[in-house]
Amino acid sequence: MAQEPQQLPAVHEAWLPREHPLHRPRHGGKQLTALISAMVFFVMPTLLWVFGVRPGEIENHRLAGFPSVSAGWGFFTALPTWGTDQLSFRTAAIEAADGISRGVFGEPLPHDQGGTSNSGPLPGGLPPANGDTPTPGADLGPVDQAGYRQVIEGKDGWLYYGVDAEAKCAPNRPLADTIKLIRQIRDLVVASGRQFVWVVPPDKSTMVPQFLPASYPGKECQQAAEGPTWSQLDAAGVLDLRPELRAVATQLNRPVYTPDDTHWTDEGSLSLTRNVAEAVQPGVTKTWRSPAIGSYTGSADLPKLIGKSGTKTSVLYNLLPDGATNRAGPIITDIETPSVHDSAPITGTVNTKTLVYGDSFSIASSRYLTGAFSNLTLLAYSTTKTDTQQAVDQFVAARTVVLETVERAVSAGALPFFDDGFIDQLRTALEQHPVR
Repeated sequence: MAQEPQQLPAVHEAWLPREHPLHRPRHGGKQLTALISAMVFFVMPTLLWVFGVRPGEIENHRLAGFPSVSAGWGFFTALPTWGTDQLSFRTAAIEAADGISRGVFGEPLPHDQGGTSNSGPLPGGLPPANGDTPTPGADLGPVDQAGYRQVIEGKDGWLYYGVDAEAKCAPNRPLADTIKLIRQIRDLVVASGRQFVWVVPPDKSTMVPQFLPASYPGKECQQAAEGPTWSQLDAAGVLDLRPELRAVATQLNRPVYTPDDTHWTDEGSLSLTRNVAEAVQPGVTKTWRSPAIGSYTGSADLPKLIGKSGTKTSVLYNLLPDGATNRAGPIITDIETPSVHDSAPITGTVNTKTLVYGDSFSIASSRYLTGAFSNLTLLAYSTTKTDTQQAVDQFVAARTVVLETVERAVSAGALPFFDDGFIDQLRTALEQHPVR
């Protein structure tokens, strides 16, 4: 006789004896706790906003906006970023976690990489505009690797950008391949009748290694790669600023980088400007004067990457190409689209139409570059606002091309103009528009 199918018990399966094969524990309490936690995380920022509490930009990026429902699944994937950025108490939480880490483990809170760019955070504190005397107190990368630090905490309060180490230890492509691709670009530019200058600002960790900690992730491979890196760059004809930067540091009795920022001080910007001008037009700087006119203090970029704040101070200079006329201008913060700057030629200025295709070090140096070149276009190579063809058009329009790539970007090999058919489009455009 066939057996009747087994019936479910009359009670909830959670109430059955644990030995019963149909016993299932009740999870309602845990599920409710998780639901309440999620609601607090996402709703609390809104409630705090209603009562006048505003989150601050404690990292080196703008706060994420509320995601659009039209983004489909992107709405849900973007919610955590929005929620995290809107936590008004995040600064206190980070400071508390850092204090616990130091007190319990004897080391700072680790901040692993989170999609940082190769060139570095954008310059924070901006110098005053053209010729103004400052008043005191005036205001693209390697694949993320576990273990590397976004910011390396050194001795005597010095901070270093962690990508300096990661770029050499875990590059996207071998340095020889990166140099080969840039040589292709150089050869195309030169064959078209144009000048080409490649300048590589050195990493802060290269120029000021004395404050690096005794150990940090990637230290051994970074230091082992530094010498070979510069040997290959020098052999490739790079404009090497290291000797002059060391000489200036010796003369000033201080580094040309500041403790809390990854960019150099204005002495480094002047060095880049002077060396590039000489490479384009030898002897042009013999009439130059660059007197100091004061100093300025602004926001430092590295503390922001670890949820803190800090300042940097730099001496400010004027640039007098003819020895008498100041041509230093305001810093140019937006070079995501071509930023064109024209001025009347005077003695000591380079007057050929010049494109500086660079990164955040071009921004940091723009006050002096616009004073030294009477017909200058600045454009970032990492921008998404200017497509490949528009960038190629700027090469065609120029008579001199200056490629500026910070050391870590070259070491990583993650230069975005290697992609999207840039070199092929550049070859076609320059062959069609030679300069004779």
